[in-house]
Amino acid sequence: MEHSMSTTGNTSKNVLNSDVEIKGNLKFSGELTLEGKLEGEVQTDGVLNLGDTAVVNGNINAQSVVVRGKINGNINAKEKIEIKAKAELFGDIRATKLVVEEGVTFVGKTEVNPNKVAPIPAPPARPGEAPKFPESGKPPGR
Repeated sequence: MEHSMSTTGNTSKNVLNSDVEIKGNLKFSGELTLEGKLEGEVQTDGVLNLGDTAVVNGNINAQSVVVRGKINGNINAKEKIEIKAKAELFGDIRATKLVVEEGVTFVGKTEVNPNKVAPIPAPPARPGEAPKFPESGKPPGR
């Protein structure tokens, strides 16, 4: 029996071309390439590829995201976010891996934490490396 038409799992690849405009939430499995406009949320356990002509106004939750085009919203990826050259991203991003090419516009906060580690305090300075203060920096009256 031939299963080449199957759309289950990560084998499906879908494309929404630049003439597509969607208002509402987008949910899919597998891989999706979006070249058009989306006003709404994206929810997937797969891979979202945003093309050069893509415009997204809304938050993205995905396994991995490749960003081209313009995004106005937060991106949360379980694995990797790749921000390609000339992409414009206004929003916060969170992922375990992050790739940013030269020429990107990115305004927002980023959290990249592959090992889910908590921040540790900086080690104290060794005596020989203590910061040196000029004599004029001492408080008066001593």
